[in-house]
Amino acid sequence: MTTRRDLFKAMAAGAVALPLPAFATGATPPSAPPARVPGVEGQRKADLGDGTYLNPIVAGDHPDPTILKDGDDYYMTFSSFLAYPGLVVWHSKDLVNWTPVGPALQQNLGDIWAVDLCKHEGRYFIYIPANPTGQGWSIYAIWADDIRGPWSAPVDLGISGCIDPGHVVGEDGRRYLFVNGIRKIRLADDGLATAGELEDSYRPWRYPDHWITENFAPEGPKLLWRDGWLYLVTAVGGTAGPATGHMVIAARSRSVHGPWEHCPRNPLVRTLSAHEPWWSRGHATLVEGPAGDWWMVYHGYENGFRTLGRQTLLEPVEWTGDGWFRALGGDLSRPLPKPRGATPGPNGHALSGPLSRERFGVQWSFHQPRPEEMQRVRWEGDTLVLAPAGRSPADSAPLACIVGDRAYQAEVTIELEPGAEGGLLLYYNPKAFVGLGFTADTVKTFQYAEELAWARQPRATRQVRVRMTNDANVVTWEYSHDGGRSWTLHGTRMEVSGMHHNVFGGFLSLRVALYGTGGGAVRLRDFAYRAIAETAGA
Repeated sequence: MTTRRDLFKAMAAGAVALPLPAFATGATPPSAPPARVPGVEGQRKADLGDGTYLNPIVAGDHPDPTILKDGDDYYMTFSSFLAYPGLVVWHSKDLVNWTPVGPALQQNLGDIWAVDLCKHEGRYFIYIPANPTGQGWSIYAIWADDIRGPWSAPVDLGISGCIDPGHVVGEDGRRYLFVNGIRKIRLADDGLATAGELEDSYRPWRYPDHWITENFAPEGPKLLWRDGWLYLVTAVGGTAGPATGHMVIAARSRSVHGPWEHCPRNPLVRTLSAHEPWWSRGHATLVEGPAGDWWMVYHGYENGFRTLGRQTLLEPVEWTGDGWFRALGGDLSRPLPKPRGATPGPNGHALSGPLSRERFGVQWSFHQPRPEEMQRVRWEGDTLVLAPAGRSPADSAPLACIVGDRAYQAEVTIELEPGAEGGLLLYYNPKAFVGLGFTADTVKTFQYAEELAWARQPRATRQVRVRMTNDANVVTWEYSHDGGRSWTLHGTRMEVSGMHHNVFGGFLSLRVALYGTGGGAVRLRDFAYRAIAETAGA
């Protein structure tokens, strides 16, 4: 009698053939969103080319967006958590088409949450909540005279136990940071030290107790002066948990010191049902468009794809006669008219190509490196040489790449120096990853953060090309020892839809990752990426 365990062993050894996904069929799942204009490598692109756009404007794990209008330019950055180099700054001319500029943070500050990007008297600042020791949060600042850098080393402002800063200049001409709570503290004129004590500022509007949310969690304060009013936009309801939790509320005052009045339309944005395409919508910033229209930028989880992390969304805003505003986009399931008055610029960036120095920090970043591990890479032409770390993928601080497509293929060539182990992963954190690993004589299988020791396959390997296909959270693996002329289908497919924050915490996403461990370096080259049509479940 053939047992389930025997079947798994046969699959791992390649004795049981499984059909590959029919990528070219073009089958559309019943809940598919409207048709898109594909971007570079087929990646998701918000601009539909007909005067409309379809969210997200920045796909993949780009949460807690902080946006700066700087003349005719817009700049945006996001929480980078445990990725180093971190805090990639993005640029746009029209709020819809975005391209990366480069990472602003090189030094390892540990976990980094929602930051604030601002400009004051010609100088750019990023205020950074960070937890460098794992023992508590503080807010740091970095600055630059050019948005493209170089950026300064971090300065600890000594604002302990706080996250989610929002910078504003009060009617008194002084600088302030608002933080979670909602509290505020005055800054020195140069913005690089405090000049007062942390104090309560605003008691947020409270939703009815019977609403289904994660927790109250007032956070993400973003502030804007308009027509003599200071508007305070805040997130409440929790940033994950139930789909209907996170929301956007607003208040206003004539003074940075209050008193504040609640917006009568609160909440301005909220997911009302788990049937909507975007869940947990919140953490918003108001921004003026190129032609004077107004918009709200915030994040949300995509229905069924929490694995992609919180993605960046754009919603039109209308100012009303009573001096308040309201959101006009609804549940964001359909295309919306683009902001007026700007010529579209480039969108996205190619992920395929050499793992060059220029891609380090923009595309590829270490996950949770120890300080010394920032020096683990060197380049030999178009080859990235990764020094080993740790004993397994779990503690190897892999190089990870954010992806934003619901279905895609990724492949890379791996060359092992003597004693090395290397491989290709889908990586959330040390407790949640899947992938294939290779040593000089063995193919290893990692499923849900564990190596399946019974699935080890003997195979002499010095160089191998590995391909991963993620088709709507169903992952297929292949590898080739002859440069891609012939491929071996790995016998185990992996379903990864549960590998997200609501299971494993951390507010992260499932990323393509490369690891190296053991006693020798791993040489990596010719990474290739392309979006594909979804077929899983079709």
